Parts: sequence; C-alpha cells; structure tokens
Amino acid sequence: MTRRGARLSPVRRRQRSAGTLQAQLYDRIRQAILSGALASGARLPSARAMALEAGVSRGTVDAAYARLSVEGFLVARGAAGTFVTTPLPIAAAFAPAAPPEPPRKEPRARAALRPFQIGVPAVDAFPVATWSRLLGRHARRARAGDLAGSDPCGDRALREAIAAHLAVSRGVVARAEQVMITGGYHGALGLLARALARPGDGAWFEEPGYHRARAALELAGLRLAAVPVDAEGLDVARGAALAPRARFAFVTPSHQMPLGMALSLPRRLALLAWARGADAWVIEDDYDGEFQRASAPLPALKSLDDQGRVIYAGTFSKSMFPALRLGFLVVPDGARDALARVASLLHPAPLLAVQRAAADFLGEGHFARHVRRMRALYAERHGALSRALEELSSPQLQVEEGTGGLHLIARLTGARDGEVVERASQLGLAPGALSSFYRSDPAEGRLDGLLLGFAALPASRAQKAVHRLAQAIAPSPPPRHHPLARTISVDVNGSGGRSARLRNPNRA
Repeated sequence: MTRRGARLSPVRRRQRSAGTLQAQLYDRIRQAILSGALASGARLPSARAMALEAGVSRGTVDAAYARLSVEGFLVARGAAGTFVTTPLPIAAAFAPAAPPEPPRKEPRARAALRPFQIGVPAVDAFPVATWSRLLGRHARRARAGDLAGSDPCGDRALREAIAAHLAVSRGVVARAEQVMITGGYHGALGLLARALARPGDGAWFEEPGYHRARAALELAGLRLAAVPVDAEGLDVARGAALAPRARFAFVTPSHQMPLGMALSLPRRLALLAWARGADAWVIEDDYDGEFQRASAPLPALKSLDDQGRVIYAGTFSKSMFPALRLGFLVVPDGARDALARVASLLHPAPLLAVQRAAADFLGEGHFARHVRRMRALYAERHGALSRALEELSSPQLQVEEGTGGLHLIARLTGARDGEVVERASQLGLAPGALSSFYRSDPAEGRLDGLLLGFAALPASRAQKAVHRLAQAIAPSPPPRHHPLARTISVDVNGSGGRSARLRNPNRA
C-alpha cells in the first residue's frame, strides 16, 4: 500500500509532451520510489486497483510494473503482491532530491487535544469569554505612551499581581521589583543562560528530568550532571559528588517531572546548604504546583531561601493555557541587575495588552476561581482514567499512584515505551515515553513506561482511549484474510533459487 500522501493522481491523457500513458505511469512510480514517497519494501496496489487509481487500463499498469521490475525497482511475489525492492537500486542514491511534501492541514485544537498528551491542561474548560473580554479591554485602552515601548522586565501591574498571588498560594514573599516577566518557561531559561551562565559551566539536572529543558540548557553550552532522584526527590549527596562546584541546580521540588514525588524537607535544606557553600544558583521550576490532589499545594522551595540562592520560575501554561506563553521569574537581589540588563537587550516579555489582561485575571479573582474549578475537574478526569486502566487489567501495564500533577505514570513490562508511543500515535493517541526523560543508557537503570496526561481528556472519553491504548501496547496479529497470512514464500535451499509455498493451515 502506498504511504499516505503518495497517492497517484489520474494520468493526464492530453499532454502530448508527457509521452504515452505507460511512460507517464512508469515515471511517476519511479519518482515516488526515488523520493521516498514509496519506501523500500512498500507494497504497491494490485494492477486492478492501480488502474482505477491512476485512471488507465490494467494492461498499461502491467506494462509499467514489468518495466520497473526489469530495472530492479519492483519485485513481484506472486499472490502476496508487488513490492518496492529491498534494498533500493543504486540509482536511488544519485536521484535528485524531491521537494518536501507539504504538511497535512489539521485543526490545531484537534491536534492539541489528543488523548493522553502531557503538558496540556483542560483548555476546553478555560473561561475564554472572560479572557477575551479582559484582553479586548486593554487592547482598546492602549495609550500613545504604550505604543512607544514597555518595561523589558514586565508590566508593573502584572508583577504586583504575581507577587501577591505567590505570597498567598506558594509562600513566596517577594517585591514586585524581584519579579520578571518572560515568554514562558523556555523564555526564562534563555534569560538565565544569557545573564548568569558561561559556556562550560556545570549544572545539576534531575535524572530523569524534563527533556526539552535539558536540550535547551545543553544548547546554551552548560555541562549537565545527571543527578538521580529517588523517593525523596533529588539526591543532593550524589549531586555534590558528581559536580561539587556546579554553577546551577535545576530542580522540580514540588512535583518532580516526570516521576511526581516531592523533594523532602531534609533534601531541601541540604540543597540550600550546598548552594550557599558552592555559591551556586538553584533554579526552582514550579511548573504545576497549584495542582495537588492529596493535600494543599506544598510551599515552594523559595519560601525556605533566606540566603538569596533560589531563583523561582513559574508559568501560566498549565494553570491557564499553553499558547499564552507567559512565565515569570522571582529573582534574588544578587541576580536582579544581571537579568535586567539582558532583558533590556532581548525584551523577553509578551505584549503589553496580554500582560495587563493577565494582571486583571489574577487581581479580579478569575484565576483563583479557575484553579479551584480545575482541581475538581482534574480529580474527576483522574478518577475516570484510573478506573478505565484498572478495568483494562493488562499484565503489561502497572499504574503508579501520584499525589498531584496532570499525568499518570504506567510502567511497561515486555514492551518498549518508544515503540508503544509510536503505535499509539498512529491510533490518534499521544502518551509520553518515560525513557525519553532519561539521559542514561537502559543498562544504567532507565525504565520503560508511559506518561498518560488526563487533564485534557474528558471523563466520558477515558474508557475508549484506554481501549485504543491497549491496542498499541499489544497489537493484534494480522487478520486471517491478509495476503501474507494465506501464502508464505520460503527459500528452500537458501540460494535465492527454487522456492516452496506453505499454505496457512487455518484456511481450507
């Protein structure tokens, strides 16, 4: 079968310069093979099906197939069908590159709401009307002075609103001058790397840890030490042994990404003591600290920092919506000038109207009400997914219970998570592979498992999504009517000569 996107359009009969119909069909199939649209080993449609697809006679298809077989592009395998040769002829290596295939157009919202996708909150439950009203209010109120520029560290109103919110919800006491607005968490990482780091600086990074942040930091030239985590979170003693003079420690203490445990109080105190002695910065990524199911949200690590060593990084991607691209840093006085200087050059803060709308969303109580509703909704969706997974009773899947966050972890037995994720993607699902969060090799303790996001999965769809996931974990064997299940060609003497056919004993 041709790969999706490689369908041949009907051959045009009126183009005299294009040659005969047979030549046109031959050339199209040959170019599809050389460009990779028809991959090595791909099965072509039958002559009858190809004739209907290309709008020519079956004799024309037979002649084109025969010519391509003689030239080594195709191989006929009797009743099994006609296949692209494996490996391809040497001519393929010298063929000119085909223009890239244009991406298929799909609604963005549909792609963002695939079942089990991690990092996506319940955007279907976000108060869009309220947000649009606030955004429109500030777009209409723009003054001439606003058009000239804005504070590169962020609008004062939003910084004050964030400082007030953090004092109540996360135990972080900070002045508005210590809050800096960024373009999401990755914008914060870029600002930190440019202002405080030098290429070659050492940094602790959790193992496993958020792979996109790891890649961004390595791109900035930092040397990352993979510090393992256990039931108490980051192993501070191990980090001190691996990189005692590291410049940074990047941690997710309230809800470790991806495993979900919280950094224990003794480890928190040990981390702060190490940072003080090493003159290092601790970057606290509080990516979804608002969402704890078993208890009230844990206080931030920053709330224990009395020496100004912790830089707190937050984002509204999980609590509001990812496309907002709105984040912030709470910086100690010792780092503020360096960060402000880089911000004045890069201007990382989003549009002024967006910042002021976010300030009103916080200040008028809409944010607190939204988070309260989301906690109840996520409890419902978490429960629905947990029940569906329990009913599945798959021996290959062991679900781990967590205390917070927006995803579940399911350990895999007898299957590689990368392969399962690939098959799940073909079924319209989007789980994450736990192994992708590890930097180490499998032999060094990497675990296979699935990250199953539930925030964007309505409870009514959980059972159906789990059934499809089961198909990805243990795919069904080929149907009995499949051509390869009816007839198998076997090379009897191993020399590529005479062959025998074994008929499927299940068929009459």
